[in-house]
Amino acid sequence: MAQISKDTKIGELLNIFPDSAPILMEIGMHCLGCPASQMETLEEAAMVHGIDSDLLVEKINAAMNAAAQ
Repeated sequence: MAQISKDTKIGELLNIFPDSAPILMEIGMHCLGCPASQMETLEEAAMVHGIDSDLLVEKINAAMNAAAQ
């Protein structure tokens, strides 16, 4: 499975790995269905929500890797 990065758009991430939705919701990204959020990068969304984007990407990639096994 491909790794995601800070430049991955939320809409793209949700298409690639729908199980990332609970991770995003857990940190306060409750507007996953909003049209604007679909075009927002993980880095942009993390900045808006006061989250470290590197840690967010690391957590999502770890979850993706675990799900692939």
